[in-house]
Amino acid sequence: MKTDRKTMSRAVVFTAAALFAATMAGAQDVSIDFDKATNFAGYKTFAVKLGTAWGNPLGEKRVTNEITSSLVEKGWQVAPADKADVIVVLHGATDKKKTLDTFYTGGYGGYRWGGMGGSSQTTVHEYTVGTLVTDMFDAKTKNLVWRGTASDELSDKPEKNAKKLAKAGDKLFKDFPPGSAKK
Repeated sequence: MKTDRKTMSRAVVFTAAALFAATMAGAQDVSIDFDKATNFAGYKTFAVKLGTAWGNPLGEKRVTNEITSSLVEKGWQVAPADKADVIVVLHGATDKKKTLDTFYTGGYGGYRWGGMGGSSQTTVHEYTVGTLVTDMFDAKTKNLVWRGTASDELSDKPEKNAKKLAKAGDKLFKDFPPGSAKK
């Protein structure tokens, strides 16, 4: 069976695009750490504070509401900071990242049998990655007892970011409080 180069080039480009899309679909990075000696069953109330603002009041409010909602769903209650068992401190940051995408025509990766062939075009794609750090401190001892970090590419569409935030909240608090996961 004979396959022409144009068909093969398209197949290679399609496969690369599919692999790239698959890796980006699961790109949200979430990690959890906590003090193993802490008895989270003793905590019932919390207050949320903004530790490091990221310059977007609407986004900051969405994040605060999402974290509050996630903790309320876990059975905790909102309380004034001076009466709370736990103080939740939110830190946000953004960072610009770049990727290079190269498209080759006329051969495999710009090479043919017997030497160079075809041409290539490289484009730079700049995107913003947002990182949310959620710290929980025991209000009495002031010790850090839990930290969750979530990072993902941000969109210029607020509704997409709201969906990503909800997904991050679900991942951050999936097995919260520590020790509550079914084995």
